[in-house]
Amino acid sequence: MKNILLKSLIAFVSICTGANVWAQLILPQASPKSMVMQTVGLTDISIDYSSPAVRGRAIFGSLVPYDKVWRAGANAATKITFSKDVTINTVVVPKGSYSILMIPDRIEWTVILNKDASVSAEAYNKDLNITAFKVLPYTVPSAAVVTSNATNMITERLTYCFSDYSNEATTVNMLWEKVRISFQVNVDTEKQASDNIDKTINGIWGIYNNSARYYLDKKDYDKALIYANQSVASNDLWFNNWVKAQILFAKGLNEEAYIHAAKAKEIGDKLPAGNFFFKDEVEKALSDWAAYAPKAKKKGK
Repeated sequence: MKNILLKSLIAFVSICTGANVWAQLILPQASPKSMVMQTVGLTDISIDYSSPAVRGRAIFGSLVPYDKVWRAGANAATKITFSKDVTINTVVVPKGSYSILMIPDRIEWTVILNKDASVSAEAYNKDLNITAFKVLPYTVPSAAVVTSNATNMITERLTYCFSDYSNEATTVNMLWEKVRISFQVNVDTEKQASDNIDKTINGIWGIYNNSARYYLDKKDYDKALIYANQSVASNDLWFNNWVKAQILFAKGLNEEAYIHAAKAKEIGDKLPAGNFFFKDEVEKALSDWAAYAPKAKKKGK
């Protein structure tokens, strides 16, 4: 009896141990998770997706049918997230997460952003679309594949990437097999930066000075001068006098520009070595602007 119980216990432990081993078995996924992110100006854009492989299969028009909603990836929904409001094809898309869906076609594709960030093709509700627009696919010509190394012409794994990005826009690309689908996302960096400046101005000279430099770079010299004056009024230093000098020169107020550059040098020369870090630029400006130096008044005049 004891032997029977012992054998039963051993068998039970073996079964449990084997089940635990199987439960811990981890293998590569056929369509691994991927994520790509790009900062465009002040806006973060990220795309989370699963990346299936071609594996010698015919993809579009076969594995992925034409004229049917496709989740633009594998496994879970493909999700795009914006940290700030963006514009796509004149449609304002509020910050947040959306699913990317596509409807492939032989000639023209439809790209969809849907408010349900975890939507499936089966549960797709077009009433939740934030935007849907047509895109012409770029397709590698069959002749190019014949005359070139085909392995260089095919994107084996579905891939999302960003291209042509600046502070104001970026292009989102989906590449798979011989097809590339692209669309542009626009951001309003200038307004966001301006709003940030207006919100954070609090009388500190450095914030005013950075704001002045920003508008100087944007060639909005009138607004730049307002902030430069506020910076100098807050704390009269070499740096903000130098920034003010550049703004005044850009506005054609050359004599005033020379006065503030000279003041920047006077203050800067009194600082410990290394603290007057635009010294060369200031001295060059004073040399270049020498003709605008105030003329000394003659005695008796």
